[in-house]
Amino acid sequence: MKDLLYYVDSTIQQFSAKILHIGNDGRDYVVLSNTAFYPTGGGQPHDTGWLNDVEVIDVEKIEGEIRHYVNGQLALGEITGQLNWQRRFDHMQQHTGQHILTAAFVELFNYATTSFHLGTGFVSIDIDTEEISEEQLQQAEARANKIILENRSIETKWVTKDELTEYNLRKDVAVDEDIRLVIIPNYDYNGCGGTHPTSTGQVSQLKIMATEKMKKQIRVHFVCGERVLQELAMRKIVLTDVARQLSVPEEQAATALKKVMDSAKATDKSLAEAQEALLQYEAKELLAGAQQHIVAMHFENRSIQALQKLARFITQLDVEAIALLAANNEDKLQFVAARGQNVTLSMKNVAATALAIINGKGGGSDALVQGGGEQTISASELLKHMENALK
Repeated sequence: MKDLLYYVDSTIQQFSAKILHIGNDGRDYVVLSNTAFYPTGGGQPHDTGWLNDVEVIDVEKIEGEIRHYVNGQLALGEITGQLNWQRRFDHMQQHTGQHILTAAFVELFNYATTSFHLGTGFVSIDIDTEEISEEQLQQAEARANKIILENRSIETKWVTKDELTEYNLRKDVAVDEDIRLVIIPNYDYNGCGGTHPTSTGQVSQLKIMATEKMKKQIRVHFVCGERVLQELAMRKIVLTDVARQLSVPEEQAATALKKVMDSAKATDKSLAEAQEALLQYEAKELLAGAQQHIVAMHFENRSIQALQKLARFITQLDVEAIALLAANNEDKLQFVAARGQNVTLSMKNVAATALAIINGKGGGSDALVQGGGEQTISASELLKHMENALK
């Protein structure tokens, strides 16, 4: 393994090799005499690039061979490999940033990292603690960026299992052979098969973006290098737009937005109260025109939630009442049936009749049911069937 080009020199962007084998395991692939393409492993995604002019779309280590999955045809013989260097260097920055941040959490708080994920957006580590404060996050981030700024060397070394005792490893090594250490002297010693730059300064910068609880651990999301600038640019665009719409300077956007949100919540509350009052008034009007305490009314574009509230108001105002309400909502026919406290008839029978007619689904209790289905008949015709079901 130590002779693989991506281990010999992680900065190699172009190389020459021979195609030893061409195969297909559901996808076309080639196996080379040597390669600078890193295969997926250890939390780090695969490289992409080109073999001659043929695109390499995936690289995996399978059955002891490194398969380069290609989007095109190649023949046995000499080829020139070219890495997508922007992707590779980004992975090197993020992976090395993970080593540095993980070591910072261990050094400062003795919080071990249990897993690592390098995605296309944020990078994440799960740390072995149930709680972490904002101050601790700031301290770990500051320590990591100090190590980056110091531009410390990053060394790689192949060792035997017996030689591991010479190093203060952050965690136990999971393999017995081909043991590769990635070392930031006097800071971090870790068994790792990934690719890394030659110094911490090449990580450029690290920013913790968010945290979330994961069972009994904390997941920390962060970005490094170019991704920090990308996140900053995106947030700058959003902040500028928000400030413009609020007609305030950017530094006052959060305060102004809170005022808008508070005002909107107050407006929503007032509107909800007004709607409740209107529904109560409507319930009284409908009861005034009811015959034998039965209110049957159909509507256009009245939500099922509004129908439920109206039905409850009707049956609260008159404990002897039965409310049968239906509405055409876009391409659906929906209904609600409810009874007052003194009524013993089950509304489930009404629902069963209605649902069978409109090929619908619904549910509820003996006191209140709701459902919806196809517009096989009009809302007024559905109400007649529901009234008949009462009899």
